Amino acid sequence: MSQLVSIIKRLQTMQNVGEQEDHPQRLFEVNGRVLCQVKYFPATSTYEVEEYDKNNNMQKYQFDDIDMAAIEIFDIIQEEKNPS
Repeated sequence: MSQLVSIIKRLQTMQNVGEQEDHPQRLFEVNGRVLCQVKYFPATSTYEVEEYDKNNNMQKYQFDDIDMAAIEIFDIIQEEKNPS
């Protein structure tokens, strides 16, 4: 649960920095491998999550809710830590 809170705090920080930067972005990694990149768009208050698979193929997801974006990032990280 603390990992989810940590993700939400990082996303909230992006909102605050968004007033100074055009599109703040953050990387989320596990064991040095980038799993996703998140961009925040202040004009629309939306997050874009770019998920990378093991072959560096990318899928993009748009969220207008910070909690939904955090849950998606959390799921991506958990899948890497606990593969099926």
